[in-house]
Amino acid sequence: MPRDPLKHAVFEAIDAEKETIIALGESLYARPELGYREHFATEQVAELFTGLGFDVEKNIAVTGVAARPTRVSPGPVVSVLGELDAIVCPEHPDADPDTGAVHACGHHIQVAAMAGVALGLSAAGAFDHLDGTVNFMAVPAEEFVEMAFRARLKQEGKITWYGGKQELIAKGFFDTTDIAMMAHALDLGPGPAAVIGATGNGFIGKEIRFTGKEAHAGAAPHDGVNALNAAMLAMMNIHAQRETFRDEDHIRVHPILTKGGDAVNVVPADVRMESFVRGRTIQGMQDASKKVDRAIQAGAMAVGASSTIHSMPGYLPLLTVPELDALFKENALPFCGPRVIEGAEFAGSFDMGDLSHLIPCLHPFTGGVTGNIHTREFSVSDPEAAYLFPAKALAGTLIDLLRDGAKKGKAIIDGFSPRLTKAQYLGFLETTLETRTVDQDPL
Repeated sequence: MPRDPLKHAVFEAIDAEKETIIALGESLYARPELGYREHFATEQVAELFTGLGFDVEKNIAVTGVAARPTRVSPGPVVSVLGELDAIVCPEHPDADPDTGAVHACGHHIQVAAMAGVALGLSAAGAFDHLDGTVNFMAVPAEEFVEMAFRARLKQEGKITWYGGKQELIAKGFFDTTDIAMMAHALDLGPGPAAVIGATGNGFIGKEIRFTGKEAHAGAAPHDGVNALNAAMLAMMNIHAQRETFRDEDHIRVHPILTKGGDAVNVVPADVRMESFVRGRTIQGMQDASKKVDRAIQAGAMAVGASSTIHSMPGYLPLLTVPELDALFKENALPFCGPRVIEGAEFAGSFDMGDLSHLIPCLHPFTGGVTGNIHTREFSVSDPEAAYLFPAKALAGTLIDLLRDGAKKGKAIIDGFSPRLTKAQYLGFLETTLETRTVDQDPL
């Protein structure tokens, strides 16, 4: 434990609330919900913050919670985040049998750690010693799944963007936030451990439809246009593009077929595919996206099918702020010793990447779990390392940022150069959202 009396009091308060913090995480784990469906999780989080006497707003983007202590001090505003949604992994032993949803990405851990920060700061009276304000946000829909459901929400006017942080940025929930922070679970071996300074890929999402012409597959295949063949050729064309992707752009393209036809004795006339085009830079993502579109259109053209490509903004690459990472490291070391890894590159994507282009963001990875994320092996192996360690390290970092006139927080804010303004960011989302249709007449 540190000699700092305020931090010591906060960390002791987090330990005292151990059962509440872990119980929240386990409660969310037992009721996994996909993005924009997190109604149970929203109620659980809202109930906890209401009990703390915070000002609470529910369903900030269909679902989700924004909470703020009643004491608001002049100075920087720091938002502590946690993500509410689960991922689809039907193979996981704890997956919901109806939806396949499971918290195999550790979002339930994030929310519990966020709650731990709030519980510790509140019980220790720390808000009275901070020269700034701390907001807490339980954010919906980080996982980019269930595109048809989200498209329906968009058509109904309930959302504008598919990702939770995208939606909250557009709605202005981060307009007054100066710094945002959260922690993401990762298998780092037994006991408390952390990774700081990690970057991640961004991506552009794609929904693709190949339209051919149905015919009897046995009696008259020559009368049909096989849309499944168009999709197969498109995937081969994408593979042929891979040698053109620059190593430094870290491009990943991974399409799946979501519909391969209607009946085995009918030439497939309606075939659907989804894909992400991931990259380390915006320019790299955009370049690869054009090549993928070209490959898809060529596959359809080869067999005389039509193709429709609906591209949508996924997430931007994750950026880091070394000064924030250094502060988190200082606060993590007392609990995990030398087990802080500095610098890592993830080809996966996080919607914290969008926010990191606008304001300084802290996104460390912390342990206490086993198994790779998004797989059947993922589980909490050490509840204290998973839930309590990130809560303490984040709370300590918050205190450093906002104490003593918020000198450290202000220095980070003043030294930060945003890659995009909010207007530029929203413009990028708008220009990335497009539909391309190429009609081909069969020979």
